[in-house]
Amino acid sequence: MNYMKFFFVPLFICCLSVKVNAQYISINDQKTPKQLIEDILVNSSCAAASNSTGKGDDFRPGKQSFAYFNRNGSSFPFEEGIVLATSTGQSAIGPFVSELISSDSPNWIGDSDLDQILGIHSINATAIEFDFIASANSLSFNYIFASNEYQYDYPCNYSDGFAFLIKEVGTSDPYKNLAVLPNTKTPVSSVNIRPKIEPGTRPGGISYTGCEASNLSYFNGLNSSTSPVNYAGQTVVMTAQSDVTAGKTYHVKLVIADDQNRHLESTIFLEAGSFASKIILGEDRTTANNNPACFGEKIELDSKLKATDYTFKWYKKDNPTAILGTNSTFEVRETGNYKVDATVIGTTCILSGEIKIDYASEILSTNTPLLQCDDDADGISIFDLSKVNNTVKNNISTITNEGYYETSVDAQGKTNKIATPNQYRNKANNQIVYSRLENEFGCFKIAEVTLQIANTTIANQNPIETCDADEIQDGFYQFDLNTEVTPQIISGLPNGLTVQYYLTAIDAVTETGAVPNIFKNTTAFNQTIYARVINGPDCYDITPVPLVVNIFDPPNFEEETQYLCEDGEITLTVAPGFNSYLWNTGSTENSIPVDTAGDYEVTVTNNNGCKKTKKYKIILSEKAKITAAVIKDFSANENSVLLEYAGNGSYEFSLDGIYFQDEPLFSPVTPGIYNAIARDKNGCGLSNSYQVIVLDYPRFFTPNGDSYNDLWYIKNLDQLPDYTISIFDRYGKLLKQMNQNSSGWTGLFNGQQLPADDYWFNLRFTDGRIVKGHFSLKR
Repeated sequence: MNYMKFFFVPLFICCLSVKVNAQYISINDQKTPKQLIEDILVNSSCAAASNSTGKGDDFRPGKQSFAYFNRNGSSFPFEEGIVLATSTGQSAIGPFVSELISSDSPNWIGDSDLDQILGIHSINATAIEFDFIASANSLSFNYIFASNEYQYDYPCNYSDGFAFLIKEVGTSDPYKNLAVLPNTKTPVSSVNIRPKIEPGTRPGGISYTGCEASNLSYFNGLNSSTSPVNYAGQTVVMTAQSDVTAGKTYHVKLVIADDQNRHLESTIFLEAGSFASKIILGEDRTTANNNPACFGEKIELDSKLKATDYTFKWYKKDNPTAILGTNSTFEVRETGNYKVDATVIGTTCILSGEIKIDYASEILSTNTPLLQCDDDADGISIFDLSKVNNTVKNNISTITNEGYYETSVDAQGKTNKIATPNQYRNKANNQIVYSRLENEFGCFKIAEVTLQIANTTIANQNPIETCDADEIQDGFYQFDLNTEVTPQIISGLPNGLTVQYYLTAIDAVTETGAVPNIFKNTTAFNQTIYARVINGPDCYDITPVPLVVNIFDPPNFEEETQYLCEDGEITLTVAPGFNSYLWNTGSTENSIPVDTAGDYEVTVTNNNGCKKTKKYKIILSEKAKITAAVIKDFSANENSVLLEYAGNGSYEFSLDGIYFQDEPLFSPVTPGIYNAIARDKNGCGLSNSYQVIVLDYPRFFTPNGDSYNDLWYIKNLDQLPDYTISIFDRYGKLLKQMNQNSSGWTGLFNGQQLPADDYWFNLRFTDGRIVKGHFSLKR
């Protein structure tokens, strides 16, 4: 017995060990990336993987960070699959034992694609990559994210990163990340999927405040010492999914890494055989989803696969033997769970897709008339369409009246809804408006409401004309509608009517945007506005009113300036042919004589009664009188003459009576005697003649007896007051003295010829003016 006791004890312990070990997953980290991808993850006749590669922990000989796992009799959700870890694959085996410090190599690098997608700085990266050819228009696979970061307050702030990246081979397209929360672009992580973290204290005595839960429906829970995997917590089974194009080749990269530091390991578990191409037929149309098909609606299901590459079988899921169609598309007309199987021609690959479609009940409706009184007999009345809200929907509470429309097309398209159905103005007698009735799913039916009315009309109006009386003749001007238009409209109509005006007929119908009484047209020259004639609150009729703006812009009516010579007379004239003329002098002719300076104007009128005024400014002009001249001479090229004058006019000036200039200043002026005059530019004549003498001395002379330039003298000097000229040599010796009676200097001194040289002179007038200079004697 003792022997047997001791025998059974070890046997019991051994059996217990086997039972305990069976509660945890098993790991085989000796398989190649090709085996993991092609034999485990894909493993389908409909998906051919190629170019499989992997990378991960290269610092522990004989161990890999990507591996095969098996449920091994545990409660783990996947029977088998692939594990990608930020440590060794063996570290994923349960039970969970809290380890906050990693023994992984600090030299184990991260992944640049993951960094770019998530915006992190990764280390300890594990990735497997492969190519595959899509067989349908969608692919998906199942996964679980598990992490030791689900401890203390770490999920509030930190998360390792992972991504499932896909892109079409041979393109420059960026990677797309499939590891996201459903219907979002939010990456799956311990920060984005977490339970509520209560306040607490983590190792080292560091207290934390915790944080609220995030996407709690995707969190499976925290693990314990009996967990089949060695991680603090994990997500529920998630599905990565992407639209693809059948027949195209895609590259997939599955990658996980620590973010910034290598502690607190994380893992991705990928379900074996879950990588599959699927046919997406769209979202289920069900009552539960609040989107069933509407009664009578035809729904086309499209596999989006080429009929030349596949054979198709459409059927209801609960009756697979009854084949409904064999084309790439199928039209649904009744409730059912529909499924399609597409077999790749020449292979055993079968792609499937399914969709559930419910049909809503028919909406019952009633067409009805709506009667309304027409008090003013104008054919237009105000209808309260809401009175038949319950009638058109047969008093069914679950049906909603979504408004009234003027056309059936608008009602079906739910466009141009009548904005104020309780104050709707009909357009014609027996007009039909359309009520759109909807059930709780947005399905609709159209009911007709006939509006019965009577008509009263106002005769069409003659055009109302006015003249464009402002400065700019552009066809825009204002009308006083009350005084210019209203009397014409209501003439002969019953007393008590009032009128309002609108830009368009529809504005007049809806009483929208009434224009002010002082109205400036918005369309040049010709514009039709609409008059709404009302009797108290009732509409009598709407009639178009043509407005005409006549322009009158005759040529040569700009303001004009003319000049009147002293003691003269001019005639002011405008073109003949106008209906009337009126000058500010009282004259009614097209021209008048004027002998007095001042402002004149004439107003002319054309056949349309439009007026135009031309203004004249008459300015007195007279002959000038030259009173003096300021002369600058003895200055060679700087000699000048400035004429001084008096007179009321615009003048031009001349020194020789031939050439005239606008300015009274002449420069340079050659020596000589001039008779200066001024001429009135407006034709009023010449001024007096004024003599101007400009002098200058010769800069050299040549007393060689050739009778040319033998004497040095100043020409025209005798025309000026008495003077004395003294000539000196360069040493100041007086050589010659002359006056107005002298003929000039011959270059002799005491009968002797002086040498060629420069000589100086002083010219002294009796009025005290002194001119000094020097000249050259040349031989």
